[in-house]
Amino acid sequence: MSLKSGFVHILFIAGFLFLSVFSPAQRIMEKLNRGMVAVVSGTNGVFISWRLLATDPQNISFNVYRNQTKINSELIINTTSFLDEKGAANDLYRVVKVIEGKEINHSNEKVIANAKPYLDIPLKTPEAYKPNDASVGDLDGDGEYEIILHQVGRGRDNSHKGETTEPIFQAYKMDGTFLWEINLGKNIRDGAHYTQFMVYDLDCDGKAEFACKTADGTIDGQGKVIGDAIANYVNEDGKILDGPEFFTIFDGLTGKELATTDYIPNRYPLDGWGGVGGNGGNDSSVNRVDRFLAGVAYLDGIHPSVIMCRGYYGRSVLAAWDWKNGELKSRWVFDSAESGLEKFSGMGNHSLSIADVDNDGKDEIIYGAMTVDDDGSGLYSTHLRHGDALHVSDLDPTRPGLEVWGIHENEAPIEGYGNGFGAALFDAGTGEIIWGKLPGKDVGRGVAADIDSAHFGAEMWCSGSGGLWNNKGEIIGETPNSSNFAIWWDGDLLRELLDRNKISKYKGEVLLNAEEFRSNNGSKATPTLSADLFGDWREEVIFAAEDNQSLRIYTTTIPTKYRFVTLMHDPHYRLSIAWQNVAYNQPPHTSFYLGHGMDYPVNPNKFIQFK
Repeated sequence: MSLKSGFVHILFIAGFLFLSVFSPAQRIMEKLNRGMVAVVSGTNGVFISWRLLATDPQNISFNVYRNQTKINSELIINTTSFLDEKGAANDLYRVVKVIEGKEINHSNEKVIANAKPYLDIPLKTPEAYKPNDASVGDLDGDGEYEIILHQVGRGRDNSHKGETTEPIFQAYKMDGTFLWEINLGKNIRDGAHYTQFMVYDLDCDGKAEFACKTADGTIDGQGKVIGDAIANYVNEDGKILDGPEFFTIFDGLTGKELATTDYIPNRYPLDGWGGVGGNGGNDSSVNRVDRFLAGVAYLDGIHPSVIMCRGYYGRSVLAAWDWKNGELKSRWVFDSAESGLEKFSGMGNHSLSIADVDNDGKDEIIYGAMTVDDDGSGLYSTHLRHGDALHVSDLDPTRPGLEVWGIHENEAPIEGYGNGFGAALFDAGTGEIIWGKLPGKDVGRGVAADIDSAHFGAEMWCSGSGGLWNNKGEIIGETPNSSNFAIWWDGDLLRELLDRNKISKYKGEVLLNAEEFRSNNGSKATPTLSADLFGDWREEVIFAAEDNQSLRIYTTTIPTKYRFVTLMHDPHYRLSIAWQNVAYNQPPHTSFYLGHGMDYPVNPNKFIQFK
């Protein structure tokens, strides 16, 4: 059945909510609460929304209570939101699930209506620092997300000289409660390409860990120093070309160091990280070697592994780690410098994605123009070389499987590699190039999202595209005014444009203007985080205040007639949130086509269970 006919308005994500005892494997994911949020919606009353969970039966409906009085006249079936036109700030709301006409398990979750359509989180920002990228995880196991925030003082791209400040991470609850601070120390260079961090429940105990690269002088959330407290490997150029490098797992709730080991791979040889393409030239000044990516993947289809990576202009090394029973163990290492893997050199992007591209229940790492299989072997290389932006989802629903929209730097022909496309759509499972554009161009930015209801599937565009392409590569309209993030915000199935501190429709109105709040990362203009954090399936967006003393989480107040399981229970989307902070931040995507004209999203090979 299809939404194109208008027949179905109640949508369930069947693939990842199908829990079967006959499943060969079940992914262990986080157990979330109802995630209620209530905010005043202008003069229209109070807008309440909540999560539909993967554990909910398909026939579930809901009642909404204000101050102990049920306020909906009919069962809420087609949505997980409600506009209470008589509600006001400080009213108390709760949502009760209804199964076969009976209220079941009255929830203890209650929320007080916020006077504004956003939530403010006060910060303990260190002097001369400002909030940057963030991630989320359930640090205490209560079913609600906490925020882990990267505070940046003086960060620098690795191509530039100059000493950076010490990278600082802080953890907060959604109500602003401060949990801990970790200082990575002077021997970790701060910047978009250096300070990747993962927040995820790696050992499946119901509580998320915090994982990142560390060094001598790192101070954990309890004040313990890792390694040599007084070591200083920063040279006269502000670079770090020597000294030990570590990988550390921290307790998410306390910031306590749990395990530290040597980082794989080490940086040597310094001049061994160049490769192919316009920016693939070699150097010994850490511009090539100190380029890092990270992610989380279910490599066995059941348990999450953390992926720590180094290099992408030339040599690319991906190291998979397992954290289980208090032990940190190496699962495998992929190194493009090994004999027979030469075709994978120079294919990495300034971002990555994690997805089950071959539909075997296990995740692969899409590393730009190449993909590494779940067992650590090279799956394919497109030979399209290094690039910036990367988007992976079911972008063309008329084709089987997932597609990748890749943005590449192909400004010069390279012997054996040709002069490839600056932007290309390729099959995520095989690497087959479906179509490509802008041959011989260095393309900086590009996006894939369904933003135009006149065409089925996602649309694609990029800097210099000269228009908007449909998923067949045909120009169908003018280029959107931004090539940055996309967000599900209003009540339809199209995605909106998120750029700087504004949300807008394609060729349409501005839906949100976050005045006195800002985006991050200079011209990249990315949010602190954008994700389905609470409420219904629409996404929230986090910005930092211009005075750096708070974060603001904006949530939609626009009614919708569509109902979905929380996007955070789609494994593909959830892992997108984990890697969103990495290098050149990219927006998250779902494992299925979520857009105008979508079909019932069935993916029977994905099964999950909860801790």
